[in-house]
Amino acid sequence: MTQPPPALSALAATDTAGLRELLLEVCSSPAWAAAVAATRPWHDRAELSAANAAATAGLSAADLRDAMAGHARIGTPKPGDAVSEREQAGVRGADPSVLAELRAANTAYEAKFGHVFLVCATGRTADGMLAALRARYPNDPATEAETVREELRKINEIRIDRLLDAPR
Repeated sequence: MTQPPPALSALAATDTAGLRELLLEVCSSPAWAAAVAATRPWHDRAELSAANAAATAGLSAADLRDAMAGHARIGTPKPGDAVSEREQAGVRGADPSVLAELRAANTAYEAKFGHVFLVCATGRTADGMLAALRARYPNDPATEAETVREELRKINEIRIDRLLDAPR
């Protein structure tokens, strides 16, 4: 059997408290962090990716709310939060009218579903985020919950990749 990549081995060898802290930076759901941590050691990225997918699939409605609480409103990155600003880079320099429409659409979405609109914003423009929000607004709550779950999985995957690729 081949050795895991050094970054993956280092992550798997992190003490329990340290690993929990790192995983909560990826996803703010304690249930997700515990489920992913319980699958270590990981022999390759595919195993960690599978742990993310399984943990995300297993989140309860309350766990999903915990996860969404860690995300900024689309179109409004948290000032000083490098992750939020990087993931929502597509809103920088956007037309003010598009940002106003995004704010209004967010408000309507939050009133309907009771939580922030969660979308994997990496690589999307403000127009693209607005289009995604408008496309998902007609969803019923059950359909939207599953869409949110899939978007969360994608976001977590990107964040895990960044964590593994970060210099240690």
